[in-house]
Amino acid sequence: MDLDKALGLIVEVPDFPEPGVLFRDFSPLIAHAGGFRAVVDALAETLDPGTDLVAGIEARGFVLAAAVGYARGLGVALVRKPGKLPKVAGRIDYALEYGTASLELPAGVIPPGANVVVLDDVLATGGTGAAAVKLIQDAGGLVSRLSVVLELAALGGRAPLAGTPVTALAQV
Repeated sequence: MDLDKALGLIVEVPDFPEPGVLFRDFSPLIAHAGGFRAVVDALAETLDPGTDLVAGIEARGFVLAAAVGYARGLGVALVRKPGKLPKVAGRIDYALEYGTASLELPAGVIPPGANVVVLDDVLATGGTGAAAVKLIQDAGGLVSRLSVVLELAALGGRAPLAGTPVTALAQV
């Protein structure tokens, strides 16, 4: 399946998780073998030479990072929501399109100087991506790129990521 057809499997759900938000549901894409393969292959192509590790942001970023890491023979760091880790390297609170949230990085998973590419499903306001980048940098990693499947361009998510190259497979 080509990438455009794969991206067409993403379903728009109005008013979720609250009124006024248009949620992009990746479940049909991930459930479709050909669509999932097309997206994973395309994301794998965005990795910079010398990438040591990929980091996935909870929750859909986990699925993408695990598949890309496997495809490229790389380890995967999981950037988590609070309360899920026994040992935490760092925690950051940040703003979302529709509220606030926090992310944590497990202790001991980012080797000093490691070249890391952060992977996620959607880039909206940039808060989640910027928080993940800062956590990795604070742990001693070097973030070379943030790659996402879908960018909601009107929300200006690249601004908080100034200095970090961003690649989106598609923009809406």
